Amino acid sequence: MVLTTVVLASLGINRMKPAAPEVDAATVWPDTVRRGPMLRDVRGIGTLVPEEILFIAAQTDGRVDRIAARPGALVTANTVLLELSNPELELAAQDAEWLMKSAEATYTDLRVRLQSQKLEQQSVAAKVQSDYVQAKLKADLEQRLGDAGLTSEINLKTTKAIADELANRSSIEKQKVEISDESVQAQLAAQRVQIDKLRAAWQLKKAQVEQLIVRAGAQGVLQQLPVEVGQRLIPGAVLAKIAQPSKLKAELKIPETQAKDILLGQTVTVDTRNGIIPGKVSRIDPAVLNGTVTVDVHLEGELPSGARPDLSVDGSVEIERLADVVFVNRPVLGQPHSTISLFKLEADGKEAVRVPVKLGRGSVATIEILEGLKVGDRVLLSDMSAMDGHNRIRLN
Repeated sequence: MVLTTVVLASLGINRMKPAAPEVDAATVWPDTVRRGPMLRDVRGIGTLVPEEILFIAAQTDGRVDRIAARPGALVTANTVLLELSNPELELAAQDAEWLMKSAEATYTDLRVRLQSQKLEQQSVAAKVQSDYVQAKLKADLEQRLGDAGLTSEINLKTTKAIADELANRSSIEKQKVEISDESVQAQLAAQRVQIDKLRAAWQLKKAQVEQLIVRAGAQGVLQQLPVEVGQRLIPGAVLAKIAQPSKLKAELKIPETQAKDILLGQTVTVDTRNGIIPGKVSRIDPAVLNGTVTVDVHLEGELPSGARPDLSVDGSVEIERLADVVFVNRPVLGQPHSTISLFKLEADGKEAVRVPVKLGRGSVATIEILEGLKVGDRVLLSDMSAMDGHNRIRLN
């Protein structure tokens, strides 16, 4: 009888299910499945950067003699940043000025000489015209005397020939005066071209000398001045970086897996840790760098106090608003459009059983439930990978 009892007891123990492992309730993260509107968004960290940055480059080579401003200084367009020196350039500018002035003096001398020649040509033309008039009068007189038979045929022909010759010479001298006008204008124009050429060369050298005094060129904050006194600069070297602190944008680094749904114009909220600023997506970098995509945000709200370039910020990009879906807070290991297993709490809240759950669209904090759970179910969202070999757990 005793042996029978022992055997039956042994069989009962062998048929009992193993006890569910216990989990400390304080170490898990429960949440309740609910229905309603869900905001899909993605988040990233980033910094505030100026929308417009002015880089000032050296226009010519030179040596840094003096630094007049340091990074962080407020500057205007006429604020002097650096003073450079280049003796060769200054000498070249003086030479160009002297050549221009010499050409101007040559122009003045040429104009006077040509005017004098023109007057001499006009004087010759006037003398020939006067001689022609006198010869014409004499020829007319001889013609009348010849008609009266009071002079010889030779005198008549001689005076007429002289008058005709002087008429031709007068016509030629008038043409010479007209041509001389055109010649004067052509020679003066050629000299003016030479003056203009030399003046342009001088103005270029003069401008380069003036650019040895480096000015900001715009109002803003001097951010960088990567030069030192005594440093030799070459044309094109960056001398300064100026930004306008009142015109900032946010550059957010979004994980590449989340950036695929971001579009231009989407609403963004930027947290500066001293206030929230609304904005819009203005640019999406086509390249992926270190697993992230850079997204530029045009800020539309007023900047809070303390906002400055390179300030660290957090940004949330609104992808879409779902009007009526079943959702839950996002599980630790839950990815959108995947099927996972979650532990669903029993009614007493003391035990949880593993159930398959099909997930849909996801956000930073929430995710859509397509199958496996219903509204009101309570599930554990913590990483439960340590319980992969168990379908039921007990909370203590």
